[in-house]
Amino acid sequence: MSNTTKTNPEVKPTSKNVPVIKGTLRNHMLEVPNSIRDASGIVIFGKRLKSLVFTTDVAIIKNTNADAVIAVYPFTPQPIITEALILAADVPLFCGVGGGITTGKRVVNLALDAEFKGAMGVVVNNPTPNEVIKQMRDTIDIPIIVTVVSEFEDIQGRIDAGATILNVSGAKRTAHIVREIRKEFPNFPIIATGGPNDESIRETIAAGANAITYTPPIASDILNTIMEKYRKEYKEADEHNHE
Repeated sequence: MSNTTKTNPEVKPTSKNVPVIKGTLRNHMLEVPNSIRDASGIVIFGKRLKSLVFTTDVAIIKNTNADAVIAVYPFTPQPIITEALILAADVPLFCGVGGGITTGKRVVNLALDAEFKGAMGVVVNNPTPNEVIKQMRDTIDIPIIVTVVSEFEDIQGRIDAGATILNVSGAKRTAHIVREIRKEFPNFPIIATGGPNDESIRETIAAGANAITYTPPIASDILNTIMEKYRKEYKEADEHNHE
């Protein structure tokens, strides 16, 4: 009897049905642009992160669909602020620990404190010396995200010092900076600011960014939009009553 090989009929892939569950009270939330989903993402401790919301506003942190939070602020980092942000976040949080005005041993101590409090990673400002990054790498186990503002920086030096991820923040030149870094470092993890719209976000992703940082509108602007809606409803109701 001859041996015959039977093959299964071709199985055509079907689109995934993704259930969407929303609450009544939390239906109004700040959603990051869908174009960010085109990014590859970065897997950190088993979690794949594509979108990071750039904010220290705990109300926004509790009402956003971003994969993670990047919390950097223009003041001396304080452990009590780190603790408050981590308590508010129900997604991974990367917190700033200085590197500009605040430097040296204090940055290392703040990074260690952030790790103990539960931060997924720490962010250092652009002026941070490589020696400080080396001390941090010897002290903490969580990722060190180093901010980059120009393609002319010593990227190799940052990587050698212990940087885990590059955070490119170059305003309108961000996509160009990412593209230039990618020429020499094709596989190193890069987070980058996405810019104001889907077009700029897609350009930054195409340039080589693995994840995108989204800067949300400030809470007062969001509230103002809601208040305008309320005023319009009252005006329309008043006009209707006088017809």
